[in-house]
Amino acid sequence: MKEVIIRFLSGVLYVSLVLSSLFTSSEWYLVLIFCLTIVTLHEFLKLISLKGVVPYILVVIPFYFIAFDSIDYSLLHSLLFFSILMNVFLFRDVMLLDKITFFKSKRYLCVIFYIISGFIFLTLIPYIGSTFQPKLVLGIFILTWTNDTFAYLIGKKFGKRKLKEKISPKKTIEGFIGGLLAALIGGVIIFNTTLLYSPVFWLLLALLVSVLGTSGDLIQSKFKRLAGVKDSGRIMPGHGGVYDRLDSIIFASPFIYLFIIFINYVS
Repeated sequence: MKEVIIRFLSGVLYVSLVLSSLFTSSEWYLVLIFCLTIVTLHEFLKLISLKGVVPYILVVIPFYFIAFDSIDYSLLHSLLFFSILMNVFLFRDVMLLDKITFFKSKRYLCVIFYIISGFIFLTLIPYIGSTFQPKLVLGIFILTWTNDTFAYLIGKKFGKRKLKEKISPKKTIEGFIGGLLAALIGGVIIFNTTLLYSPVFWLLLALLVSVLGTSGDLIQSKFKRLAGVKDSGRIMPGHGGVYDRLDSIIFASPFIYLFIIFINYVS
């Protein structure tokens, strides 16, 4: 019971930080994501046994240009391409090869095009369009939390068939389906609450979040297994590390960014 209470309070604090930053100002959202990036990067570097200050410098540079609205969009599009390519390779490694080829070699590629770029696109999503849209990114967070929560609850209650037992023994196909259905329902509720975009947009976004978020969770689980640890950190009591909480959205954010850009282009 004590563990459940600690986990609940830790989760409430995390959600409160996200909400307060989003609806205070775009600058506070940028500050929060920057801080989360630094902590997640620190945890990830420990997992892959990579030391030095260079990865932290690589974080500061893009956030500097974002903060001062000096983004080179040709470079950003190149980053988007290589980020999606990296995530496709990671998905292939985990789902088909049962290993991560970048774990020991070319680790900087993972740092740049998986972790750092994931946060860059998470930062930029509410800036798509002419004005800062906190409800858009909040909706994405809610879909992610909904998918994770119901995948866990349904999987624990009804789960029988394992999704990828060697990587994450507790994840089940029933849990995945439960999380997906809950996210789809959540998408409809979000549209009716925010009136942003359309119901089809939120249903497609829920599908993306569920499938890609689950993939991101499996990839992070594989990184932890290769490192021989249960959690990426201890900063969030009852949850583990920040990387443990954001693995889904880190992996999904480049795809989500591309999806929203495409929808805006064809609309």
